Amino acid sequence: MQEVLQAFPSAQRALFSRYHIGGCHSCGYEPGDVLEDVVKRHDITDVDEVVAFIHSPADVAAALRSSTPPRLLDVRGPDEWAIAHLPGAMLVDETLAQQVMQWPKETPIVLYCHSGQRSLDAASYLAGHGFTNVRSMTGGIDVWSQQVDPSVPRYAIVRDPASGRPALRPLRSAMS
Repeated sequence: MQEVLQAFPSAQRALFSRYHIGGCHSCGYEPGDVLEDVVKRHDITDVDEVVAFIHSPADVAAALRSSTPPRLLDVRGPDEWAIAHLPGAMLVDETLAQQVMQWPKETPIVLYCHSGQRSLDAASYLAGHGFTNVRSMTGGIDVWSQQVDPSVPRYAIVRDPASGRPALRPLRSAMS
């Protein structure tokens, strides 16, 4: 499990939201446990399904190049979108969020944010509303920029010392 969590930083949260694995004492696991053993203890027979639920940026890039690409939804704010976004993505606002709820429940959807946490919450929300083919991109646009497309600008979310509010700080990219 330690290797899975290192390769996919938001895997623990993803596994808990989808399968109730790792969120409490009764469903927990040790870092040295093997993924196959963990899912077997939870009566899950398809390990490949569990692995497929955790989408890396490379997986998303491949899916976007396929003949049936998923809909790519950006759940960050407009200020983050202005700094960087992925080609073909749609920025989720109130209007789009209402439209998404009317889409067929089997629509392939990949959500992303800055680091993969907000998108995992959004994916869990959609799954809870019956969507069957929704994924969150692990590591978000930041990992995408590092592993898939270094031309996508990177930024950090920092606390403004004067106001105490979150602020965005551009980072030097691999291209600069």
